[in-house]
Amino acid sequence: MSDKDVQNVDAKWYVIHTYSGYENKVKANLEKTIQNRNLDDIIFEVAVPLEEQIEIKNGKKKAVQRKIFPGYVLVKMIMTDESWYIVRNTRGVTGFVGPGSKPIPLTDDEVRMMGVEDIPIKLDADVGDNVRVISGPLENFIGVIEEIIPDKQKVRVSVSMFGRDTPVELQYDQIQKI
Repeated sequence: MSDKDVQNVDAKWYVIHTYSGYENKVKANLEKTIQNRNLDDIIFEVAVPLEEQIEIKNGKKKAVQRKIFPGYVLVKMIMTDESWYIVRNTRGVTGFVGPGSKPIPLTDDEVRMMGVEDIPIKLDADVGDNVRVISGPLENFIGVIEEIIPDKQKVRVSVSMFGRDTPVELQYDQIQKI
């Protein structure tokens, strides 16, 4: 692991509040400041999460990009006095999200849910372990892990259905070890 990878482990995602409509300007200003001041070792990424929506105008369908969280920008950084000051004093930023002046980082689950970054889920089960399916169409079924597929974040579980064992592929977050 390089120094940058080691430092990136300490980085967390923070939410900053901006004037409405200034999200892209804040992103551009912040990225320019990071580049000019050579701060890419403490501020790693600036994101304005977008989603594609289909809009119908004059009878024609058109795909448009919409901001998922208008008025907010996400920043992946190591919280230091300097990084706080740089972000806080970027034109268009009204402040960090958190109580008072104390920014609160997003949890891994929140980051995953927002679709900002794919954070791998750590599986606390092994081949041969009994698991309960906790979400999806097979919720509450019990099965045995037959195979773990780490690059897809999936497991193959043998589930007993209608009196016979059936192999099913599930996401890590769909099972719970029992």
